[in-house]
Amino acid sequence: MYRKLLITAFAILFITACSNEEAVVDDYDPARDYFTFANTSDFVTEHLALDLDVDFEAEQLRGYAILSMRRLEPAAMQVLLDTRDLTIASVAVLADGVSAPAEFSFGEDHETLGTPLAIELPAGTADAFDLVIEYHTSPTSTALQWLPPELTAGGKHPMVFSQSQAVHARSWVPLQDTPAIRITYEATIRTPESLLAVMSADNDPLTPRSGEYRFDMPQPIPSYLLALAVGNYYFASLGEDTGIYTEPELLDASVYEFADTQAMLDLAEEMYGPYDWGRYDLLVLPPSFPYGGMENPRLSFITPSLLAGDRSLVSVIAHELAHSWSGNLVTNATWRDGWLNEGMTSYMESRLMEVIYDVARVDEERVLMYEELQLDFERVSEPMQALAPRLENADPDGFQGTIHYSKGQFFLEYLEQAFGREAFDQFLTAYFKEFAYGTITTEIFLDYLDANLLSLEGSPVTRAQAEQWTYGPGLPEDATTPRSENLDTSAELALSWAAGDIDIADISRDEWSPHATIHFINSLPAELPLAKMAELDAAWDLSDTSNAEIGRTWFIQVATRRYTDAYGQMEDYLNRYGRGRLIAPVYGALASNGEDLELAREMFARARDAYHPITVGWIEAGFARAGN
Repeated sequence: MYRKLLITAFAILFITACSNEEAVVDDYDPARDYFTFANTSDFVTEHLALDLDVDFEAEQLRGYAILSMRRLEPAAMQVLLDTRDLTIASVAVLADGVSAPAEFSFGEDHETLGTPLAIELPAGTADAFDLVIEYHTSPTSTALQWLPPELTAGGKHPMVFSQSQAVHARSWVPLQDTPAIRITYEATIRTPESLLAVMSADNDPLTPRSGEYRFDMPQPIPSYLLALAVGNYYFASLGEDTGIYTEPELLDASVYEFADTQAMLDLAEEMYGPYDWGRYDLLVLPPSFPYGGMENPRLSFITPSLLAGDRSLVSVIAHELAHSWSGNLVTNATWRDGWLNEGMTSYMESRLMEVIYDVARVDEERVLMYEELQLDFERVSEPMQALAPRLENADPDGFQGTIHYSKGQFFLEYLEQAFGREAFDQFLTAYFKEFAYGTITTEIFLDYLDANLLSLEGSPVTRAQAEQWTYGPGLPEDATTPRSENLDTSAELALSWAAGDIDIADISRDEWSPHATIHFINSLPAELPLAKMAELDAAWDLSDTSNAEIGRTWFIQVATRRYTDAYGQMEDYLNRYGRGRLIAPVYGALASNGEDLELAREMFARARDAYHPITVGWIEAGFARAGN
């Protein structure tokens, strides 16, 4: 599933201030998670037990959360938890077999972070204890989307699903909502008998529909990987350890599209060590799912916008699978360090795609990533172009974008090229083993990199060069610019056609990938007449494309250039998808073209009820920027 101030090494420790030039201590701590209220230095959660009823009529989860906690600070008597729009009915402390009620209160609401819940421990509470919290969620939960039957593929059954990353787990479970804390969990979920519940846990493909489902996750995970979905799901196998859950209407198409999942899993194990999570299954959700995929362990949540019919968009599956090592096994300690998850996963995704498909395809994807990254560099200040910037007051849902993903990948490819693929693979395998089931910061990674690669005799990369990648703006001068002969050709043809040197009918796309079409569209000159847009649209049927990524690229251009003839189809596209990456930039382009801000708001108002709260937030933030 994006921005704040540059660090040059570990942190900026001192600043000068005031007219007397006295040194003022800057207490910024790069290892601290600034997006949690939880007092994790005093208490740590080790296990979570959930007992929840799923109430579709009230759009609520209702029941109990039991947090098994351990005191770290002997004098601490107040536990602080993260919540958002939760109603707490009661809190009890269970220790040494004795239960006692606990006083609790809410702190001040925060627009992004929710509301702290303060729990006062009774005198004499042991260092190991359980918090038993009775509560229910709100229909406004930022993690949960409740879908009526008409917004599902089958149109007969309701559905609910969660999206906990980055700080949304607190809107359906009261807990220490920070990636720095890893917990095991178990759950009992009660639903209507016609529906199936699945979680980021041990789903059994043979589970009967009973209306009551039990789950266990024995490996410790961070809170953002807590996941629940309830719907009319059916299962199909993809291999010995892989399969798909989705509505029956999408099952055949999903099986075809993601048929290579088992091969990806087998290859990843060969490259990076054992897969530690049992099964690897996919859950294909309705179009309103806000991301391309979410790496919930054992069960990745997937957007149906990947169902292109030609397996051209399955790199997302490789990405979510790779998270089983990078992110799920070794986790960023704070959201500022998210590149350790996303950049490393993007690197692994490319490596898998090279083998499963071919290098030329991956080269195309690298070029498109590079181009989007350059656009991000243009939009943000230099301090926020760092992989690990100073981060205190941003929204973790909107932080970093392609910088974490693409710049992170290019950094690791830089290291691979410098040390050789074999040596770098050995480094990564050892890294995953060393930090398995742990959380780390950028500084810990750099120290490990230094000790195991950079400090070796004859090392071609210095610590200073690695720090330039992680703390510096843009890309270093010695970074390699990705190239693709296929995309070079499509760009040349775009310019030749725009100049009138060739006819659109003379351009054959028989051997083109969707990436080549995307690159062609992005290569069109800014001054292209609208008549040429109409010509291209008529020849290639772009406004009615079934490929969601081509549609995204095309409709950004449609909105930017005000090609109004396609506005009706653009709105159809915005109604068809809810994935933030696909639609937020289109709304943003429409809102920012100088003429259509109100039209963009009107289109959004008509589609809003079908979007996940996270996507709604992204779009509204774009409108706010356009209105300034």
